[in-house]
Amino acid sequence: MSTIPKPRILLLSAYDAGSHRRWREQLAASQPQFQWDMLALPPRFFRWRIRGNALSWLNEPALHKSCDLLIATSMVDLAAIRGFHPHLAGTPCLLYMHENQFAYPDSGQQHSSAEPRMVNLSSAIAADRVLFNSAWNRGSFLNGARDFLDRMPDALPDGLVAGLGDKSRVLPVPIEDHLFRPACRRLQTDCPHLLWNHRWEYDKAPDRLLLLLDALADMGQDFRLSVVGEQFRKSPGAFDQIRRRYGARILAWGFLPERAEYDQLLAQADVVVSTALHDFQGLSVLEAMASGCLALAPDRLAYPEYVPASQRYASHENDSGAEALAAARTLKALLELPEQIERRAPEPWRLSHLQQQYYQEIRTLLNRDQALSRAGEM
Repeated sequence: MSTIPKPRILLLSAYDAGSHRRWREQLAASQPQFQWDMLALPPRFFRWRIRGNALSWLNEPALHKSCDLLIATSMVDLAAIRGFHPHLAGTPCLLYMHENQFAYPDSGQQHSSAEPRMVNLSSAIAADRVLFNSAWNRGSFLNGARDFLDRMPDALPDGLVAGLGDKSRVLPVPIEDHLFRPACRRLQTDCPHLLWNHRWEYDKAPDRLLLLLDALADMGQDFRLSVVGEQFRKSPGAFDQIRRRYGARILAWGFLPERAEYDQLLAQADVVVSTALHDFQGLSVLEAMASGCLALAPDRLAYPEYVPASQRYASHENDSGAEALAAARTLKALLELPEQIERRAPEPWRLSHLQQQYYQEIRTLLNRDQALSRAGEM
């Protein structure tokens, strides 16, 4: 008795940072109906990665074999991949946009270049389907691409951005079901445990966290603190200041290598805090909310899609002091009326809820390719 082989999917991740790695591993594990091959490059040398990944993979055997579907993350130069490997030109391609370069904030220390945006744009054009992890990510990409193209002098095709919008949709990175806990634990109003759980980089604005902690201290609000997340060779100086100033209040600090330890921290904290200038989905906030934390996040980026209005503080991107004061006042208001707090678990982001949607996206592309093949044989 012959068995029908599983469709082969090749997944490319050109800048395999923590959330990218987790997404691709989770996707393969949740879709056993398909055979998965993966290529991934380490998350370093950003400008080389986003521009040179097609060269780095030029001689990879996996790219020289045929596959039924090609899935690429947003850092992949998909147009170059398909150009370097002509046998993939007719293979259906799905592009997953974890982020987009049109909305990425400038640190002030980077060499300005249009190339990362061009890679995003050309990859989206080359893809048959584009998925975004949040509505804010999708909207900022389409608006950014439109503004970018409006500055070009001539020779642009009509309807380019509209076409990208037509073939794109929002499909978030799922939250594992085991992280969801009943929202029944008591909020520590006198001395809440604040959790800041983000990458230790400038775009997560640790300097604004420091200002928030200072504002709470000035108000006489006691707190305990955990500051955890992925670290890099150079971290903003605000972390050293936070540790010196509030070391006696710190319960957890730095990167937690054991996932179980991190999950336990999510279940123990009272309030997950974001001060981010850049967050295309906010996976760390979603995980903490699923685990029972309240959120304290700015009223911008993807946060309005799932953080209750009472837990979002006024956004002052150009005035960090005013924003810190707004955040502190929002937290104080929550702590003073705990019985009125809206506890909202991000149920639509559950893996068990989104798993079938991912399957349908994959199956639709595979079926369309099969239909085109049959039509070509007639």
